Amino acid sequence: MAVDHYENFPVASLLLPKHLRKAVTDIYRFARGADDLADEGDAPSAERLAALQIYRDAILTISEGRTPAALFQPLAQTIAQHALPVAPFLDLLSAFDQDIAQTRYEDYFSLLDYCKRSANPVGTLMLHLYEKTDAVSMAQSDSICSALQLINFLQDVAIDWKKERVYLPQEDLRRFGVSERHIALAQTDAAWCALMQFQVDRARGLLNSGRPLGRTLTGRIGLELRLIIEGGLRILDKIENVRFDVFRHRPTLHAHDWALMCWRALRA
Repeated sequence: MAVDHYENFPVASLLLPKHLRKAVTDIYRFARGADDLADEGDAPSAERLAALQIYRDAILTISEGRTPAALFQPLAQTIAQHALPVAPFLDLLSAFDQDIAQTRYEDYFSLLDYCKRSANPVGTLMLHLYEKTDAVSMAQSDSICSALQLINFLQDVAIDWKKERVYLPQEDLRRFGVSERHIALAQTDAAWCALMQFQVDRARGLLNSGRPLGRTLTGRIGLELRLIIEGGLRILDKIENVRFDVFRHRPTLHAHDWALMCWRALRA
């Protein structure tokens, strides 16, 4: 459950009730497949956008009650069986389109707008599966999902740079006297550390603001969410422990981290 790509998605976890595992897997396959179209390989932008349009057309077909192409029929069955909204799927596709066209974000609020579409829809769909869609739970889910997306950006600064993307707000770079040259040269001076500490503190605060949802959801579902939250917090701890040198020491979770996370999740 590394906070990486869609690996923080609860893919058919044994903690999930058996009757939800197929639905979660179908949603994951859609999100992961579409995300890979935007991120992986070296296809031209126009070709990537055209491929994502196929996904969008499939969702629109499902929303109209018609049968989509065979690739999307399991998802169509899941959407119908669990009365899932289609808007979150379209939001995900909007974010993946944006990944192709936009490589920089001016400020935190524009980055959060991206997270609103790239990450929050996953939480929304999960809450619909759990039949927990009150406003408070939705808001807490949004905070958790956006925080996990921000944490992913922090641990993947070097990986994103190779894709010519920078997800640290340009406004914050200027504020702390950091340039993109720091990233290009893997330079971890005092200015970089101050910038990253600010980003870590902000992501941790956002994640903690959604943390009560892990106690509101009961049983194995609640435990799963608490583990996901603890995973995000653990990655932030590791970023601090390597003194923000995510270039040479990309934080990942190991067996001893899992033991600590499980203990904390059970205690919570």
